[in-house]
Amino acid sequence: MADTELAQAQEAISPTNIKPHRLNNYALACALLASTNSILLGYDIGVMSGAVLFIKENLEISSTQVEILVGVLNVSSLIGSLASGKTSDYIGRRYTIVLAATTFLIGALLMGLAPSFPFLMAGRVIAGIGVGFSLMIAPVYSAEISPAMARGFLTSLPEVFIVFGILLGYIVNYALSGLPQHINWRLMLGLAAIPSLLIGCGVTAMPESPRWLVMQGRLGDAKQVLIKISDNVQEAGLRLSEITKEASSDHLDSSGAKWHGQGVYKELLLRPSRPVRRMLIAAIGVNFFMQASGNDAVIYYCPEVFKDAGIHSKKMLFGVNVIMGSAKTSFALLSALFLDRFGRRPLLLLGSAGMGLSLAVLAMGSMFLEHSSSKPLWAIVLSVVAVCGVVSFFSIGLGPITWVYSSEIFPLRLRAQGSSLAISVNRLVSGVMSMTFLTISNKITFGGMFFVLSGVMVAATAFFYVFMPETKGKTLEEIGALFEDKNTNSSVDDGREMR
Repeated sequence: MADTELAQAQEAISPTNIKPHRLNNYALACALLASTNSILLGYDIGVMSGAVLFIKENLEISSTQVEILVGVLNVSSLIGSLASGKTSDYIGRRYTIVLAATTFLIGALLMGLAPSFPFLMAGRVIAGIGVGFSLMIAPVYSAEISPAMARGFLTSLPEVFIVFGILLGYIVNYALSGLPQHINWRLMLGLAAIPSLLIGCGVTAMPESPRWLVMQGRLGDAKQVLIKISDNVQEAGLRLSEITKEASSDHLDSSGAKWHGQGVYKELLLRPSRPVRRMLIAAIGVNFFMQASGNDAVIYYCPEVFKDAGIHSKKMLFGVNVIMGSAKTSFALLSALFLDRFGRRPLLLLGSAGMGLSLAVLAMGSMFLEHSSSKPLWAIVLSVVAVCGVVSFFSIGLGPITWVYSSEIFPLRLRAQGSSLAISVNRLVSGVMSMTFLTISNKITFGGMFFVLSGVMVAATAFFYVFMPETKGKTLEEIGALFEDKNTNSSVDDGREMR
C-alpha cells in the first residue's frame, strides 16, 4: 500500500472517525476454537485433585509418589512449551494446535488404561508434552488474529477454558466418586481423550495466523484471512500493511522466502537489545509469579488441605472443590469481559494484591484449625471462603493476563519463541511447586506455607507495578515502543534498537 493510501486508511479507521469496533464473529470463533485446547490442562488439574485420592489407595503409593505423579505433567510440559515456539514457526500455528491435541489424546488414553504406577507416569509425561504445546500456541494464535481493541478478551479465552476444564474435572470427580476405586480414577483420567479428539478434528477448519503467513511470504493468503477477521476490506489492508512493515523491519522476507524461526533463541538469550531484555523480564516475571503464587498446587491439593482442616468425607471434599471451581470460572469470565475496558495493569495489581490478602487469611484459618481439637465450623467456613478468594483473585489477574501479556509483547519475529521461553519458566515453576508443596507443608504446616505464598504475592505486586507497562488498545506492531528507551527520539533509531 502506498504511503498516501496507508495514511487515508489510518484516518478512516481512527477512533474519531468510526463507531466503536464490534467483535468480529469469525475472529471470535477462531479464538474460541483455538482456546478450547486449554480445557485439557484445566480438566487434568481439576480431575487429578480428586483422582489422586483413589490412585493412592488403589495402587498403594506413598505421598512422595503422589507428588511426583501430580508434578510430572507440569515438568514434562516444559518439553512441549520449549519445543512449541520453534515448531509453530516451522509448521504454523494451526497445525501446532492439532499436534498439541493429538499428543494429549495419546497421554489420556495411556492414563485411562494404566495397569500400574509406571504406566500411569508414562501417560502423564506424554500428556504433559501436549499441555506444554497448547499453553503457548493458543494465546499466540488468538493474539495474532485479534483486533487491538478486543485482543485482551480473545487472548484471555485460554484461561477461561482452563478454569472451565477445572470445574468440569471437579464435577466428574463428584459424579464418579461412588464407583469402585479401581474403575473411577481410570474413567476420570481417560475421559480427557474425548475433548482432545474433538479439538484435534475441529481445529482443522481454522485459518492459519495471518502473521505467520506473512512470515512465509504468503501475502495473498494472509490478506484473505485478514478480510475475514476484520470489519471491512480497508481495515484488512491496513492491518496487512502494518504486519508486512514489521516483517520487513525484522528482516523477514515477505516476498516469497520462507522463514522457520532460525536464530531467535540466540537473539533472545545471547545478544538481546535493551527493549527485548525488558520484554523478557516482563514475560518471564509474570510467568514465574503465576506459578510461584501456588495457585496450581492449592487446586491440586485442596482436598488434602481440607482433610487436614477436618473435612473427611470424599463427597464433601469434592463438593468444596465444585464451589471453588464455580467461583474461579465466574471470575475468569468476568475478567476476560472487562480486560479491554480497564486494562491489564489495574486488574493484574488488583488480582495479585487480593491473592496476597486471601492467602494470609487462609494461613491464619489453617493455623487455627491445626491447633484446635474441636475444628469449629466458622474456621472451616473461613478457610473455604479464603480458598475461593485465592482462586477468584487469581482468575481476575494473573490467570488470564499472563497468557495475554506473554503472547502480545514480543515483536513478530520473536513472538512464538519468546512466549515459548517464558511459558517454559511457567511450567518449570509449576512442576517444582506441585512436587514440593506437600513436603514443605508437612515441615512448616499448611498455615506456614500459605504465609510464605502471601509474601510471594506481595513481591509479585511490586514487580508488576515496576516492570509491566499497559498494553490496552495497542496493536501488536505498536507494543514494542512501550519497551523502548524513553529518550529515543527517532523512529529510525527505534527500528534499529528493536533489531
